[in-house]
Amino acid sequence: MRAFIATQATRLLDLLHAGRWLGPLVMRLGFGYFWLETGIAKVQHVEGFAERFAAWNIPFPLLSATVSAWTDLVGGALLMLGLFTRLISVPMLINMVVALALVVSRDISGLDEYVESSELTYILILFWLLLAGPGKLSLDTLLARWLGIRTHD
Repeated sequence: MRAFIATQATRLLDLLHAGRWLGPLVMRLGFGYFWLETGIAKVQHVEGFAERFAAWNIPFPLLSATVSAWTDLVGGALLMLGLFTRLISVPMLINMVVALALVVSRDISGLDEYVESSELTYILILFWLLLAGPGKLSLDTLLARWLGIRTHD
């Protein structure tokens, strides 16, 4: 019985291992679409977005809102494509750290609320993308292969 369970577990793990490229792809597509859609809305209504920045006392509200909006839009598109994934993760991380520090933290009264904030979840996902990269099925991987750069996917 033990050998049967071990064999079945090994088969299942082999199957999951063979499809490991799917996780980063699905994450990038879903997460990237979220940011693309958010960025489009912010770019289309940047003046209103800047008013919120001014209310939050963020310096240079129109400039800050414009940069933030375009970071979301371009970042979302690049994440979906898996192009410059690690590079675009940096400004997106900065966006979220600023949002968490200057806006969200005003309404947080304890560790539980901090850990449960959407912004922290976004930071963790972006940090993972920064370190892990876009995965095997991405333009980054194709570009690296074309340039002769060894990837670890």
